[in-house]
Amino acid sequence: MGVAIGIVVVLAIFALIVLASSVRVLREYERGVIFRLGRLVALKGPGLVLLIPVIDRMVRVDLRTVTLNIPPQEVITRDNVPSRVNAVAYFKVVDPNKAIVEVENFLIATSQIAQTALRSVLGKAELDQLLSERERLNEDLQKVIDEQTEPWGVKVSTVEIKDVEIPENMQRVMARQAEAERERRAKIINSEGEFQAAQKLADAADIISENPATLQLRYLQTLLEMGVNQNTTIVFPVPIDLLKAFMGDGGDGGGERQPRAPRPAPEAPLIPDNKPTLDDIEKDLPPSTP
Repeated sequence: MGVAIGIVVVLAIFALIVLASSVRVLREYERGVIFRLGRLVALKGPGLVLLIPVIDRMVRVDLRTVTLNIPPQEVITRDNVPSRVNAVAYFKVVDPNKAIVEVENFLIATSQIAQTALRSVLGKAELDQLLSERERLNEDLQKVIDEQTEPWGVKVSTVEIKDVEIPENMQRVMARQAEAERERRAKIINSEGEFQAAQKLADAADIISENPATLQLRYLQTLLEMGVNQNTTIVFPVPIDLLKAFMGDGGDGGGERQPRAPRPAPEAPLIPDNKPTLDDIEKDLPPSTP
């Protein structure tokens, strides 16, 4: 009797173990790929899943988006600049059967494809494009990786370049280039400001030239501004037009100068027509003494 009870107890325990091994509970984001004697038979889940003990085997597949950190890769750009780039990829399994049957480990396979695509795509771009056109490069990376993982039932939704490391000497060159660019912009802005100011001054001069009283008002305004401060010396600007009335025609500042009469040429000395002879000269001499 005791032996029979022991056998029953053992059988009951064995039945509980077999029942526990044949029952699976899958969460909402999980699916179970069922293999029966090595053959793919069905996709189960979520909820309660019953398996045939020893015959059926189930593989769990997570359908949530996976964040994959792509390790830093040594990349040489198209303009021969070495750089170190790392990125992050987001993907999820859309077909659990393919993800288990078509590839041995879809996580490792996706990571290797992402690293290879990162070196390939960024190697075709120049350094300036790598720094300024990240959105386009991210889209190119996403397309390349997604095309490779599509037969595995894996959908790559986003790829983002996280960091780009370049040599220190190249950083110094880029800093000098940026400084020169800022100086160029500052000079252009300064030149444009001077050009606009010159245009405004020319317009103001045209307006003042049409009405002389405007110039007088401007003089008075300048004197008022100078009188606000305690100055010991005041420069009073007087236009030349006001002084013309007080200046004669011969003055230097007003009127037109009269042309001067030409000087007469000097007269030549008169030379007598008859020249003295030798006899006349001897007559004029005093008599000689013996």
